[in-house]
Amino acid sequence: MRLPADTTIAEDKLTRYLLLPQARGDKSAFLAKAAYTLENADHLLRDLRTQILPLDAMALESNKFGMLYEIRGTLAGPNGVTLAVRTIWMTEHLSGVTRFVTLIPDKRGTR
Repeated sequence: MRLPADTTIAEDKLTRYLLLPQARGDKSAFLAKAAYTLENADHLLRDLRTQILPLDAMALESNKFGMLYEIRGTLAGPNGVTLAVRTIWMTEHLSGVTRFVTLIPDKRGTR
């Protein structure tokens, strides 16, 4: 199944979480390998929307907030380096809005 094209990807999720070095669960160093940085967060936003969101999503589980989905794929960064990623998305039960939740390095590669 495909998630809606108008799925929400909050810029804050990228600039205050994924691209900002964290003490635990840091993803910024992984993303920096493909030249994704705070300075070009808009590039990561565009690439998530064009390279990952159109791929097939697999339902994971439902919780009290919504239905969680996973999309695995590759991101070709600004420098041409390709990263295998696992992304998590949620369709909220109450609003029906689908949102980007997180990105994780995919140690298994792509399907």
